Amino acid sequence: MMWGTGTFAGLMMFLFWGMIIAGLVLVVRGYSDRRSGTEKTALGILRERYAKGEISPEDFQRMRDELHG
Repeated sequence: MMWGTGTFAGLMMFLFWGMIIAGLVLVVRGYSDRRSGTEKTALGILRERYAKGEISPEDFQRMRDELHG
């Protein structure tokens, strides 16, 4: 009977530390994305598309106006 309790406790400890480590990884990734400037905004994506020539100046102006409300 003690073997089952020990297994359960070991599993719970593994899950606990796994969640702590996963949370830390997510926080660090989010922080590094913000610092490196890779976080995309709608206006940033629109500017990239315009710079690549995917949209015309008129389309860019119209979409930018829609974003600003």
